[in-house]
Order: sequence, then structure tokens, then C-alpha cells
Amino acid sequence: MDAYASPVFGSLPVSTLDTGLVMQVIEPVWTVKTETASRVRGRIESVLDWATVRGYRKGENPARWKGHLDHLLPRKSKIQKVKHHAALPYEEASTFVHTLHALDGVAARAFELLILTATRKSETIGACKAEVDLDAKVWTIPAERMKVPKEHRIPLCPQAIRLLRPLIEDASNESDYLFPENKTGTHLSHMALLQLLRRLERPDLTAHGFRSTFRDWARETTDYPREVAEAALAYTIRDKTEAAYARGDLFEKRRVMMEHWGRYLNTQSK
Repeated sequence: MDAYASPVFGSLPVSTLDTGLVMQVIEPVWTVKTETASRVRGRIESVLDWATVRGYRKGENPARWKGHLDHLLPRKSKIQKVKHHAALPYEEASTFVHTLHALDGVAARAFELLILTATRKSETIGACKAEVDLDAKVWTIPAERMKVPKEHRIPLCPQAIRLLRPLIEDASNESDYLFPENKTGTHLSHMALLQLLRRLERPDLTAHGFRSTFRDWARETTDYPREVAEAALAYTIRDKTEAAYARGDLFEKRRVMMEHWGRYLNTQSK
């Protein structure tokens, strides 16, 4: 607000602010710093809404988007290019996993688990021993650790079980975390997987991109329904009607798919 709104509005009374003044603030930066401009617009709208309720101004809010500024400014989706996380082609995934398997270290094991389970980086590096039931072959991530605050059950394929068992049964690891960071006493840092990619001379990749690798594999090479793959990725169903009927988590169907994924990754590509 100090950087963008104040130079235009100055000390003008809120009752004098109109669409022209709002556009003087927003328009110059809308196409070059779209997200910043969008946040500024939202803050101006909030301030003017408050001023209206308090009786300092009257009439429609000149900073409102719907039915007003959306007719004067291009939509963000038309300006911003969608930036996807760099993803490895699924045909190369098994070779990459074999490379990881040959490496020592906590980061390599965490990266393997991330790929085998199609989980997010934060979900993986923060994994606790208590979340894993080796007998039931289930990893249950509590709601507070999920991007969407909802418990997520992950069926563990045989390859994931083989990876996890020694980590859980390792008597030398007194930490509650599967992937502890010895220096800090907490879990592995967010930079650990990025540093591993740099050591492997793969700066073109990201850990998050392997979720896309999994999704591409499921879509291109299998007949598993879209909703099963999306449930594996813990995506939220956006359609409210569809979500109302989707009470289950398709766990057993996901188990079959994740075992297939594990076998695929265990067969080294040429």
C-alpha cells in the first residue's frame, strides 16, 4: 500500500476515491507484477469496504473486481504463464530410482519414498515412524501435515516396505522422524532433496515434479480411472456435487495402482 497506493491517493479523503484513481494505482503494474497488483487491489477494496461501513464514504466500491475492474483489466490467467514444476518423463523414472537406490544417505531414501508414494516433499521429509504400520502396509499422514487438512492414507507397495523397514527398525535412530537431521534434531531440511538433485547434476528437476511423473505414467500407460490417481495424489475434488458423493478414499483401488507403480519403478529402463 505504501509503495503503490499512497503515491496516488496521498492524503485524499476516502470519499473522493473513484475508479480512475484506483486504475492509476493498479493499471501500471497489472501486466508486469500481476500478483502484486492483485494483492494491492484486494487491500484497497478491503479498506474502502471498511470505510463504507463506517460511514466515511458511500456508493459502490471502485476497487471491486467482479462486474467492475474485470471489464477494464485483463484476467490474470491471460497474463501469467503457468509455471509447472520440472518433471522427469515417466520413461526415465525407474532409471532415476535405481540411481537413488545406489546412493547412501537419508536424503536418497527420502527421495525414493517420495517417488514410490507420489507424496509432496513436506509430507515425506516430515514422516514419523508412528505414522507407518508395516503389518497393514499403510502410511497414514495426519491432517495437520497435509496441504489440504485431511488425513491421507497411503497404501505401501512392497518396494516402499523394503525401504521403510530398516529405517523404522534401526536402533541407532532414536528420533521420531524417519529421516532425521542430525545437526538440528528435527527432520531432514527442505533443501536436502534439492541439494541431492544438484549432486546428481539434475538441476532441471524438482522433487514436486515427480508427482507429475506419476500422474503422466498413470494417464499414459494404464487404465486406472482419473479419480483413483487423483486420490493417490491427495487432490481435492473441486466439484461440490461430485465431492458430496465421494465419501471413500478408494484405498483398495489405490493399493493395486501403487503396487503397479512400484513394479514399474523396479524395472530399470534401457
